[in-house]
Amino acid sequence: MIGRKLMERLAADGALGGAGITSARSVDIVAPAPLKAPFPIVSEACDIAAPYVPPRLIADRPDLIFLLASIVSGEAEADFDKGYSVNLDGTRLIFEAIRREQALSGGAYRPRLVFTSSVAVFGAPFPEAIGDEFFTTPLTSYGTQKAICELLLADYSRRGFFDGIGLRLPTICVRPGLPNKAASGFFSGIIREPLAGKEAILPVADTVRHWHASPRSAVGFLLHAATMDLAALGARRNLTLPGVSATVAEQIDALRAAAGEAAVKLIRRERDPVIERIVAGWPTRFDASRARGLGFKAESSFGEIVRAYLEDEHVSARA
Repeated sequence: MIGRKLMERLAADGALGGAGITSARSVDIVAPAPLKAPFPIVSEACDIAAPYVPPRLIADRPDLIFLLASIVSGEAEADFDKGYSVNLDGTRLIFEAIRREQALSGGAYRPRLVFTSSVAVFGAPFPEAIGDEFFTTPLTSYGTQKAICELLLADYSRRGFFDGIGLRLPTICVRPGLPNKAASGFFSGIIREPLAGKEAILPVADTVRHWHASPRSAVGFLLHAATMDLAALGARRNLTLPGVSATVAEQIDALRAAAGEAAVKLIRRERDPVIERIVAGWPTRFDASRARGLGFKAESSFGEIVRAYLEDEHVSARA
């Protein structure tokens, strides 16, 4: 979803950081829909965990790589082998394909690589607000896979194989489209479905608090990471990004303000112990001073996140 929105933005802008885009490749497990753009876009379906795929994708030596491919949290927890195959092995295969092309180029090839990590790299117990010095002790397989990739990204960048930056995304909400297998999916579902006049299941208590940003902000994060001066990062290549800390009750209040009590009544509470256990190990609030100081921006309230969804997805609020 984020990759699709990113490509739509790049196609509309036709340029990045003041320079025209000459070509792009859009890759997913299902071939992305064709886009009209002032530059050619190759869209294809493939599996980055297949060893022969990453070398082929990197053979054209792209100047900039957005690496978003991963199995989402709930699926990675349910299928241990698949999570490690895609989230860790697939990422490492991409890194190694870049290193191979650099060797073939005599050291000349060194692309910018923007990697999407997650706040799931952190695990309880937490302070009131997690600062930039807090250590990573993930409590899920997904978080562990992302944390390992963060270390690899920092080391491959230190060795000069690519110029990398890792972005610990908040939970991206409100996600358009159909639900996925992410354990965090209900955060979007309790807003998206009622706005469409459909029932939504809430598997956790109203008191659950989480860290959110909109898809609009996620695209902004990626574009900023692609164009900023990475020398400011030093050796600390992974950033916790800004977001909004909100409880489920505050989310529901934002829904009520946008669409009235009728929408709120479409939320059905049905506790799920598995989801509750996973969510209980997630962080709830961050002090993202470092990322903000480097120019990353997000919403300041959950109401803004709901408004961004209504505007970007052309949804009419049912007051």
